[in-house]
This record gives sequence, structure tokens and C-alpha cells, in this order.
Amino acid sequence: MMRARNVMTLFAQNLVQKDSHLLVSEEKRAQAEEEHVLLDDPQEWPQFGKPAGAATPSTTSSDPATVPIWDSHVALEGMFCATCALSIEEALRSAPGIVRVEVSAAAHRARIVWDARLTKPSQWFATIAQAGYRAVPAQDTYAKTLRQASQRKMLWRWLLATFCMMQVMMYAWPAYEAKPGDLSLEIETLLRWASWLICIPMLIYSCGPFFSGAWRDLRQGRISMDLPVALGMAITFVISSWGTFDPKGIFGREVYFDSLSMFAAFLLAGRWLEVRLRDRTAGALENVLNRLPDSVLQRQDDGQFARVALRRVVLGDVLKVLPGEAFPADGVIVRGHTQADEALLTGESRPVSKPEGCAVVAGSFNLSAMVEMQVQALGESTRFAEIVGLMEQASTQKPRLAQLADKVAGPFLLGILLLAAATAAYWWPHDPGKGLLYAAVVLIVTCPCALSLATPVAILTAAGSLARQGVLVRNLQGLEALAKVYTIVFDKTGTLTQEGLAVQASHAANGEALPAEYSALAVALAKQSMHPVSKALQSLSVGEDEHAWQVLQLQELAGQGLRAQVQSSAHWQGQPRWVRLGSLAFAAAGNWPQTLTQAVYLSLEQSESEGMASAPAVLPLAAFELEECVRPEAAQVVHDLQALGIQVQLLSGDGPAAVARVAEAVGIAHYQAQRSPQDKLLALQALQAQNVTVGMVGDGLNDGPVLAGADVSFAFGRAVPLARARSDFVVLGSDLRQIVQTLAFARKTLRIVRQNLGWAMAYNIVSVPFAALGMVPPWLAGLGMAASSLWVVINAARLAGSKNQLALPLQAEGASPQWINQPTAG
Repeated sequence: MMRARNVMTLFAQNLVQKDSHLLVSEEKRAQAEEEHVLLDDPQEWPQFGKPAGAATPSTTSSDPATVPIWDSHVALEGMFCATCALSIEEALRSAPGIVRVEVSAAAHRARIVWDARLTKPSQWFATIAQAGYRAVPAQDTYAKTLRQASQRKMLWRWLLATFCMMQVMMYAWPAYEAKPGDLSLEIETLLRWASWLICIPMLIYSCGPFFSGAWRDLRQGRISMDLPVALGMAITFVISSWGTFDPKGIFGREVYFDSLSMFAAFLLAGRWLEVRLRDRTAGALENVLNRLPDSVLQRQDDGQFARVALRRVVLGDVLKVLPGEAFPADGVIVRGHTQADEALLTGESRPVSKPEGCAVVAGSFNLSAMVEMQVQALGESTRFAEIVGLMEQASTQKPRLAQLADKVAGPFLLGILLLAAATAAYWWPHDPGKGLLYAAVVLIVTCPCALSLATPVAILTAAGSLARQGVLVRNLQGLEALAKVYTIVFDKTGTLTQEGLAVQASHAANGEALPAEYSALAVALAKQSMHPVSKALQSLSVGEDEHAWQVLQLQELAGQGLRAQVQSSAHWQGQPRWVRLGSLAFAAAGNWPQTLTQAVYLSLEQSESEGMASAPAVLPLAAFELEECVRPEAAQVVHDLQALGIQVQLLSGDGPAAVARVAEAVGIAHYQAQRSPQDKLLALQALQAQNVTVGMVGDGLNDGPVLAGADVSFAFGRAVPLARARSDFVVLGSDLRQIVQTLAFARKTLRIVRQNLGWAMAYNIVSVPFAALGMVPPWLAGLGMAASSLWVVINAARLAGSKNQLALPLQAEGASPQWINQPTAG
């Protein structure tokens, strides 16, 4: 009796605390509504989104209020399965002003494209709240606090359920062990009352989210994973309560408080572990997205440093960065010497030395010493912002298998409810108590959650693991396509060869010494382009003629070269003329006195045409012979791909001689030369017409249509802004072995996805019939349900431990100079 009184006291205290928590929750809810109204300020929108279709807000408009369509990301609380994600999507799609919605149950994040002319953030935040979920800006540091608070609350719920389970088992044990006559009716009744009493706080606090979630979904006419769980627990508790207070009633005298408490403890333990694992692998994007500090040490006018909000920093400010902190912006070290961790941003896994005068990038970590840096780029203008944008976009995508599982989850739940009703109807004439109990077990034992999580958890875990290894996944569907790829096509220059080019020799068309003014003209044109060939020509020595030429107009033609109108007071009587710099066919009309292995040509147009339609004749002036080196790992990469059953081909805009030399060096038998980007796209489409899954590896500069047209594509990320890439994967470094390792990783990911789907389907197919036949006790049903979801997450977590073992240092990557052409050798 003393123990029962103590339990009553604890229960009363819990109720008082729960009431106080409810008051606090109301205050927090009101505060959250006020905070959401603050998000209606257009100046806040870039903090958790960007203009739809634009790389950065600054490229679209200086005033966010003038941008009509915004692409925002939010973190969500209260989600546990695919039906939760579908519920949020349905609620938002019905709201005015919402253009597009993508919700990931695995990442607990949502991507919302909305029209600022028709809605405001506070309105669609309220829509999410009305659906029964909570949202915060994804890049707000509060998102991490919210996730941690949710985990702590879940832990406390599990601890209370475990304590109640142990108490109930202690009271139930005598009934299992006692022989007939050992327990008097009064003692047995008292033990049952104590068990009933202990289960009440467990159901209210520990299992409260299941009941509130089920009621929320029923009010909105939806079926979620919470409904069968809540029904199962409620039925089990009602049967046991009836047996406690009316042993001679319709349900008999059997009670199942021990099974109920064990089920709750197992389910909550599995869910807590599942959330912990997901946050450590696929769901923990906050470590990347919120890597930048909230405040920084800014140098004031008096030379002292004061801590200010990051938003107050402007270009040119000098900031002090302490060891262990992330660099808050792109800039240059003006005082001190340290080492930085740039693994996520550049693919360089080793610490990088940063002496005075060296550039640093936002999001990288200061490892060893305090330094002072001068800000050169902020916010959306940094490379870190581009990477965050890619990861946010990928985190909410749904691969094809995940979309299929989402469609199955709803009908599956409805089928389970019907099967539970049929089970109760079948057993009711024989034993109503068993009928309801077996129906509850059917509801409990099923696990559509494992089915819906099987694909997204594995895919997101793989994407996170690849990101840590220097490969960003822009399109989650690309992982599935890469696992099935049959042919991989490489670009040549800047991909199979090193990005650095050098001018080996210069030649005049008349065979004499090259005039200095031709070199100066070539350099003047080259400075107008970021092409790797242009970078090579910029190293030419031109002496006093460096500023002799003025470029009036410029056209850069993909796969061909540069066409420009130039003027010089010292040449052509000061009249502007059109010149060309590029491939043999484009700049020299296919004619040159001698055969050059690899060169870029300079010519003068013979007519004054402003366009290309008249195809003016050209007068060759000079040729600049270039040399390039095959990457040291290229041959091994080609061999490894072929060993994996992949057919490797080479498509290049260069001439046959240079392409044949590289193809022979790396071991590629199938290659094509002098192919423009359009020709490459046609070649890929010809392969795809044969039902071949084709992958493309390029640089993302001239190969945009080809990368977009391939089934799966790789681009090396340092050559161009990542936001312009048309590829599925962006390799931050330059080591080609990342291609092989990503391919192997994609195949492993697809195997794990299939294992997860196979396990989820097999578990439900096997367990449900046994439950309907009454061969599964409630506690075992709860253990099986929790273990099913947990096994899926643990199996996917194996991908997080996979690491690439690279021996070569990661280097900067250039673009593919497709407008270098050579004459045929014969």
C-alpha cells in the first residue's frame, strides 16, 4: 500500500508538471508565432532561402522585396514516417501562393517554393502548424537546438516507459510464478490495480505523441503510422482495464499491462535510437548548414575587437578568428599563420597551411592559431553558400524508389486497419477478448515505417558520406542511375588530362619569327575569357605591346573559340577589325602550312561582317602550340572502370592526333575527335537509343548540354560556380579515382536499399499472418516493430562508415578546352 501511495504521489506531481509544461508550451507557441511574423520582413528571406532559379539574391535584385518567387528550406519537428511528409505536402499544396513543395521524412526538412505576391512566410509556417508539425528556418541555429530538445524529450519518454515497464513486470511476475493457491484474490487484485495505475502516466506522457498524432490525423481525414500504434495500445489497455475491474466481464480476467509497457518501452527505444542514427548520418545537415558562426570578433575604429552579429559584417572588415572556429566569410589572412580544414569545400582532406596573405574560404575551420582576416566575400557570394544550396536541394529530393514507397505506405496502412478489423470479427464469436487483443497485435506488429524509410535513409546517408569525401550529390536519383550505368564517356582536356596548359612554341603563318604584336593580340583576347586555353596564352611575354590592343566586342563560341572586334592605334590605320582565336577549322579555315600536334590559331577576318551568317574568309596570322599532360591516375581509373564491367569512351573537341595520343595513354579503345558539344550530345543519345545507361564526366563549362543529357553525370567543381553545374555529381577535388569510388559506392547503396526494402516487405508478410492467428504476444509485436525500423536505419548507417582511401593529393580542376583543334595526321 505504501508503494501504491508513492506511485499516486509521483503521478500527481507528473500531472502538475504537465500542466506547467502546457502553460510553457502555450507561451512558446505564442512566441513562435511572433517570430514567424518577423520572418515576413523581406530582409530576412535570404537567411533561409534564395530567389527561385537564381544562384544568389544579389544576382537578381538588391531588394529581396522585388523578387517574386522564393525557394526556402525549413527544418521540421514531429515527423516520423513518409505519411507525415505527405501530410505536410498536402497541407502546403492547398495553401495559396505555394508553387512547389518537397518534404523529406528522412532528413526532416522541407523545400518550399512560394510566391511573395500571394503569401508570406508566417502564413505557410502557420499552415504547417495547423497540420500538426513545427517548422523553423533550416539555416537558423535554433533548428539544431530544436532537434536536440526533441531528442532529450524523446529520451525522457523512453526512460519513463522503461521505469514503468520494470515496475509492471515486478507486479506481474508473481502471477507467472505462483502456483495455484499461492496468491490470494486480494493480493492479485492489488497487483493488477498497481499495474493499471503505473500504465496511466506512461500512456499520457511517454505515449502521448502517438495518441496526439493519431487524433490530429483523424481530424484532418488522414491515416498515419501513429494511428495503428495508438489503436493497438488503446485496445490493449482497455482489455486489461476491463479484466482488472470486471474479471467476469465480456473480455475475461486476462490482463496485458506487462506486454503493453514492454511494447511502449521497445517502441520508444527503437524510435530514439533511430532518430539518433538518422541525425548522425542522413538527417544531420545542421553541422554543414549552420557551420558559420552567429557572431564574430570585428575590429573597431580604435583598433580593438568587439563581438558583433555576422549580419553586421561588410566587405573590407577585419575579423579575428580563434582556433576551432569556422571562417565566417571568404577573405585573406592579414595577420598570423594557421592551418585550415577545407575538406568539405575543396575536397582537400589534409590541413592546408594558411600564412599571411593566403586566401581562406567561408565554412572552413581554423585549426591551429588565432588569425586576422580581411573580408572579401559574404553570404550568398561565397563558395560555401553554393555548396549549401546544392546540399539543401538534394536533401529534400525523393528518388524513384522512395516515391514508390510513399505511394504504397497509405494503402498499406489502410489494408492493415481492415485486416485488424477482420481479425477481431473472426475471433469475436469465440473469445471477444482475444479478438480485440489479436487485432491490436496486428496493428502493433506491422511496420510501414521501415518500408518508407528503406530508400531515403540509405540514399541520404550515402549522399552525406560522399559529401565528406569531396563529392557532392546534386541529384539523389543519380545514385540509382550510377549503380546501373553501363557506359561512361569522358571529356579529354581538363578531365583525363591535367587542367594546366602551357605554350610550347609560337609560329607565324609565313614561317618567319612571330611578331610581338600577334602575341600581344592573342593575350588581349585571352584575358577576356576564363577558358584554360586562354589562361595558358595569358602567360605569353608581350613586353611593351601589352596594352597595344583594345577589345571592343567579344563572342565566345562553345567548341570553337573567340571572335572579337579589336582596335589599335598602331595597326590597321587605327580601324577596328574582327579577329578569331580558336580551333583550326574556326580560326584558320582548316589550312595551316605545317602539321601541329595541338595548337590554337589566331586569324584576321577579311570582311567587316558583324555576324557569322556571311562566313567571312579568314587570314591566318599565328599559331600557338600547346602541350598537356595526362593525369597520373587516369590509366588506372580507366582500367578499374573496365574491370567493373563499364565500357569507357572518349569524346573530345580536339583533333584526332591529340585525342588518339591520350586515348592510347589511358587505354580507351573507343574515341571520337573534333566533336562539338552538340555532336557529343548526339553521340550520347545514340547510345541511349540502344537502351544503354550512359554516364558523362566533364568540366561543366562547355559540356552543359552533354552533362544534362546523360543518364548520370560528373562535373569537377573548381572550374565554374557550382550553381551553374548541370551534373548529378560535383567532384570538389580533381582526382579521377573519385569517379570509380563513387560508382562502387552507388552500387553498394543500391544493394543496401534493396536489402532494406526486402527486409521491410518480408517482415510484414511473415509477421502479420502470425499476429492474426494469435501467435504473437503484444510485447513481441512491439519489439518486432521497433527492431524492423531500427534494422533499416542501422543497415543504412553502414554507408556512413565507408571512406575513400586516396593516395594522391586533390588538386584544382580546370575546364575542358574543346576549341583546341588540330589538323588530321593523314
